[in-house]
Amino acid sequence: MGSCTNSSAPSGENAYRGLCVFMSGVAGGNKMQFLGGNRRKLRLADDQRNACYPHSLLFYLQPPSGNISLIEFENLAIDRVKLLKAIKNLGVSYVKGTEQYQSKLEAELRKLKFSYRENLEDEYEPQRRDHVSHFILHLAYCQSEELRRRFIQQEMNLLLFQFSILPKDKIHFLKDSHLQFEAISVEEKTLREQDIMASSHSLGGVQLESVYKSPFADALDLFRGRKVYLENGFAYVQLKDIVAIILNEFRTKLSKVLALTARSLPAVQSDERLQPLLNHLSHSYTGQDYSTQANVGKVSLNQIDSLSTKSFPPCIDQLHKALRENHHLRHGGRMQYGLFLKDIGLTLEQAWQFWKQTFIRGKMDPDKFDKGYSYNIRHSFGKEGKRTDYTLFSCLKIILTNPPSQGDYHGCPFWHSDPEMLRQKLQAYKIPPSGINQILDLVKGTHYQVASQKFFKMTHNVDDCGFSLSHPNQFFFESQRILSGGKDIKKESIQPETPQCKPSVQRSKDASSALASLNSSLEMDLEGLEELLQ
Repeated sequence: MGSCTNSSAPSGENAYRGLCVFMSGVAGGNKMQFLGGNRRKLRLADDQRNACYPHSLLFYLQPPSGNISLIEFENLAIDRVKLLKAIKNLGVSYVKGTEQYQSKLEAELRKLKFSYRENLEDEYEPQRRDHVSHFILHLAYCQSEELRRRFIQQEMNLLLFQFSILPKDKIHFLKDSHLQFEAISVEEKTLREQDIMASSHSLGGVQLESVYKSPFADALDLFRGRKVYLENGFAYVQLKDIVAIILNEFRTKLSKVLALTARSLPAVQSDERLQPLLNHLSHSYTGQDYSTQANVGKVSLNQIDSLSTKSFPPCIDQLHKALRENHHLRHGGRMQYGLFLKDIGLTLEQAWQFWKQTFIRGKMDPDKFDKGYSYNIRHSFGKEGKRTDYTLFSCLKIILTNPPSQGDYHGCPFWHSDPEMLRQKLQAYKIPPSGINQILDLVKGTHYQVASQKFFKMTHNVDDCGFSLSHPNQFFFESQRILSGGKDIKKESIQPETPQCKPSVQRSKDASSALASLNSSLEMDLEGLEELLQ
């Protein structure tokens, strides 16, 4: 990047105008120019570099300026996506803020050559990469509300980590970022010290540090947690808690800029060099699609009981046990279990046979089953109604939606079970008491997905899964991969397979063909992006 902008802090509207200039340059304008090959970087004097990036932590108030090649544009975008996916995966595997989380995230930043700590040699280039790549992904992830939400969340997690490792001069960062905080005087702090300490249950007799005065509306999250002292419409916030307000301000600004960017996106998408790349970047961040297309017919009816004891996640296993015991499940349970069986490979005919045989064992009349349940089974396979090919919810959606009531067995056992009931369920899996206590501690801290991943490690006797658990189907497939030594699930030869829809092309082939098309547009190698899309 040839230069950087370091003027006074813009409002959200001004930041958007600056981004439009950046976008126009991306599309071929004068501000940000693309060069066909490798470019020679402009060397800046040390004082110029310090003026561009006075801190390792950026608030992204101004878009970058200068020249950039298409190849570097692509590489920066891919590296940023890798970083955000790593942050997302670490957030599922470890509790944020713990030593393991911090060290692994710092290792990712170091590996991808992004800025992560001050006072390092030649910190300018990592900061420039951080700055430019952030704004490039504005273009990829402004395209829908879901993409914007995911992008903002992981960028906030990155900001939280970077602020946590910022040295003692956090105060200078607040000033340089033009955040509206007012440090109260020593006299005022002394006057209100008792009230401030009494308002924070986390102080525990520790000496009061720097205190900032902020409008009450900016500190609502802290107010809910009873971490601030309020007086005359102002919140008195300690330096250790100021990050909550910083994150809220960052989310507000970034959300507004992304929404405004989406309005002008057609101007950038009209550039045939960029449009395929931006589309691939946005799709690469949504994670793996656990659909049935590649798995139809891979699981037979005779395998279900044995697979349930080996590879079913606890949310599905409790549904399977309830169904075998009661020969019936209510609607929420049928949907969750039925879609899981569909996604791991049961065909429509097999699913219909499975449910009918089970319900008839519960003394249900076959005609009643056909009239009351066959339509719903066909509907879940996309054969009725809107003909949507439904898939099972992710862990997060299961946690957040449709909580079970009395008599239901669906949901997430780590979230929807009381601690004593959860302890009994874990004991049934023969998890040692120390492991049960670790899982219960994670649940107590509301780290439900991390608890699920811990459960996976203990039941499969592995120290590191090599993935971040986010979906019940993922639990099943990864379990089968471990138990079979990395081989695919085998079909039972004795089970005749029913006619099935033609499977879709595998993801890797999809990515290869799509990237081949992209190569013809961009005339560059996208092997790195193909690997990212796996």
